[in-house]
Amino acid sequence: MQVRKGVILAAGKGTRLKELTRNRPKPMVEINGRPILQYVFDALKGTGIREFLVVTGYYAEMIEQHFGDGSQMGYKLHYVRQTVQNGTATATLLGKDFVGDEPFLLTFGDIITLPDNYTAFVNTYNSEPVDGQLAVYWKEDLSAGAAVYVDDNMWVTDIIEKPPPGQSMSYWMNAGLFIFKPLIFDYLNKVPLSVRGEYELTDAIRMMLKDGHPIRAYELKDFWSDLGTPQALEVFKKMLNVRAFRVQ
Repeated sequence: MQVRKGVILAAGKGTRLKELTRNRPKPMVEINGRPILQYVFDALKGTGIREFLVVTGYYAEMIEQHFGDGSQMGYKLHYVRQTVQNGTATATLLGKDFVGDEPFLLTFGDIITLPDNYTAFVNTYNSEPVDGQLAVYWKEDLSAGAAVYVDDNMWVTDIIEKPPPGQSMSYWMNAGLFIFKPLIFDYLNKVPLSVRGEYELTDAIRMMLKDGHPIRAYELKDFWSDLGTPQALEVFKKMLNVRAFRVQ
């Protein structure tokens, strides 16, 4: 079955952006007059996915009012609120009814990559569906994200959330872009509270791997960014000024 639906997690506070998110959610921080989430929606156009559920939380109404039903972008948008921001597992679980029995794309409202990456990622899955597919990006310091371990054929063997600096044996970072079959929800329901006090999507992925479900890693090319710091915002802004970032 082709991927026709997407879930975008946009509930967090974005504390690393400090004053920029004091009165707005991180996906609504503007770059060149446009919110971060707008760039994500624009970049997703080439995937062919036109229906999304946006999981909101912190200043939820700002996202919901700005994007509305999505028709001005050619999308059909739905919303659900994560009333307690206690992790990516519980946030993703809110998409269960929306997803139904279909595979779905999952990403974040504050992570961005090139439009061609989104399109190729979805096309790869549609050509050869698997139980899970996640995007990876080569990065030397993985302590702020999750380290993804793969075999020689880019099948995921393990994923470790926020490994201590210098201790990861992998340089593949979880890039925050996934496609899952609905069986992921069975595992999300079993996720225990982590040592960081959250229910984490990576734990559900680890449980899937332990049970033998194949999860493929897909390498993103060229540009990728988690727009969670002022420095990352500046890098993205400069990238927009010096190269084409296609807006559909």
